[in-house]
Amino acid sequence: MSAGTRLPGTPTPMHQWPGARGVRIAGDAWGPVDGPLVLLQHGGGQTRHAWKGAGETLGAAGYRAVAFDARGHGDSDWAPDGHYGQDVMVEDLECVVAALGGRRPVLVGASMGGGTSLVAAGEGRVDAVALVLVDVGPRIEAEGVDKIQAFMSRKPEGFSSLDEVADAIASYQPHRTRPRNLDGLAKNVRLGADGKYHWHWDPRYRSSRQQLEQRRLRLEDCSRALTLPTLLVRGGLSDLLSEAGAQAFLDLCPHSEFVNVTGAGHMVAGDRNDIFANAVIEFLQRTVTVKRPPAALQDMPSR
Repeated sequence: MSAGTRLPGTPTPMHQWPGARGVRIAGDAWGPVDGPLVLLQHGGGQTRHAWKGAGETLGAAGYRAVAFDARGHGDSDWAPDGHYGQDVMVEDLECVVAALGGRRPVLVGASMGGGTSLVAAGEGRVDAVALVLVDVGPRIEAEGVDKIQAFMSRKPEGFSSLDEVADAIASYQPHRTRPRNLDGLAKNVRLGADGKYHWHWDPRYRSSRQQLEQRRLRLEDCSRALTLPTLLVRGGLSDLLSEAGAQAFLDLCPHSEFVNVTGAGHMVAGDRNDIFANAVIEFLQRTVTVKRPPAALQDMPSR
């Protein structure tokens, strides 16, 4: 089952891996195969494409960056049983780690993907070497959650044109310039049998979210349990993770580092990929070093 036909220009996944309970997971990868593994997990309603710029930058720095579509999103399968809870997302992550050889990864997760990463590391489900949380923590703002839910619930009957899709995205992200060329929106929607454009995700995903209080308590326990190098990146304009919410995580995990990206909203990597990728690489170069520099750097004469 899917939202419809993939539009021309939608990038084909570089890889496919078996996920939990028969679901197929689609992903892309950048950088040397033997570089330190960095797994990039997107937020709810996004796809692996949200990480393309960061993945390319990490790959150029010598890391093996892998981004994958969560179940029910992008080119990954929809769950036959319609279940998209926290635990099955962690099971998918475990499956991807196993498919990639069982190497200890760096977990990078934004929003939904950050919650998955935090549970995986905090509950010992994945033996990670480092953790990067992007605009997410145990304490998030209900108003921001409501805004995301409203966006994802918009036009369930479908959009008549890509212009309507662009309008919906622009209303959710008013700080971004609305694109003139709409070709890039092809990967965000599918063309249904009804001739309408529908979001790429399974609409059942929205009904399987945890209650905020239950979520907070679980993620607080996970945060306290962290011992690995940890970085929290917040979008300075975020309405989901407030400054107080970020500080609450830092209090729970006092050894963690913090970066506030000015001018970025909740979609930090998409808004300011330059600052985001550089902050992550600077953190990783101190905590998960590349054993050998990328070929481009090896070829440079020494001074």
